Amino acid sequence: MSQPLIKTTNANLRMQNGDVELHILNDINLQVDAAEVVAIVGPSGSGKTSLLMVLSGLEKATSGNIFVADQDLSQLNEDQLAIFRRKNLGILFQNFHLISSMSALENVALALEIAETGISRAKVRDRAIKALKDVGLGERVNHLPSALSGGEQQRVGLARAMVTKPRLLLADEPTGNLDQDTGALVIELMFDLARKQNTAVMLITHDNALAKRADRTLIMDHGQLSQKKSTAKQAKQTKAKT
Repeated sequence: MSQPLIKTTNANLRMQNGDVELHILNDINLQVDAAEVVAIVGPSGSGKTSLLMVLSGLEKATSGNIFVADQDLSQLNEDQLAIFRRKNLGILFQNFHLISSMSALENVALALEIAETGISRAKVRDRAIKALKDVGLGERVNHLPSALSGGEQQRVGLARAMVTKPRLLLADEPTGNLDQDTGALVIELMFDLARKQNTAVMLITHDNALAKRADRTLIMDHGQLSQKKSTAKQAKQTKAKT
C-alpha cells in the first residue's frame, strides 16, 4: 500500500497573544492520498488557513507530526523547507499575488526557473507558454496583470502554481475575489489540471457547492478538524452500487 501524501498526527499550533495563549490548531489528525481532492470548510478564524500554512512549512507546528511528500517538516530548517516547497508544492492565493511589473509569461516562467534550476531558457519559455495555454490564456502571455481581468489573473496564478507539476496544490479561497461564473471556470480548470497531473488538492472554500465536488469535505471549527459525512466520493460510490 502506498504511503499517504499528507499525514499529520496530533498536530497543534499555539500562539501567544499577550498573556493569552491561542490554540489555533488542536490535535489535527489528517491523511490525504496522492491525487486526492480535499475541501476544508468552516467559519472565518477557525484555523483553515493556519492548517495550510503548517502543511506548507510556512508555519511550524508547536507539537505533533507533519509529514508531507515523505518529508518530516519538523526536521527541516528554513532553507530545506524552501527547497521542499519548490519541489513539491503549488500555492493558489485568493488575492492572486502576481508580480505587477512582469507579464503573464514572466510570472509563470519565474516559478519554473526557481523550482528547476539549470533548465534552459527556451524550455522554461515553452513550458510557461503551455501552462498558460492550458488555462486558456494563450493570447494573453505578454499582458501585464493590470491589463487582465480578475479571472484572468487567477488563471495566471493557477498556471504558475501548476507549471512545476507539484505533488500538492494548496488553494486558499481561490474564488473569493471572483464572481460566480468566473470562479466556476477557474475551479473547473484547477480540477482538470490536477487530474491530468495527478496532483493532490487541499482547497479552502466557503462555497458549499464547490466543496461538494471534492473527494472529501472536512470541517474546521475552533481549530478542530472533522469529517463531513456527505461527500462527492461517497455519493459516487453509493450510485455505483445501485
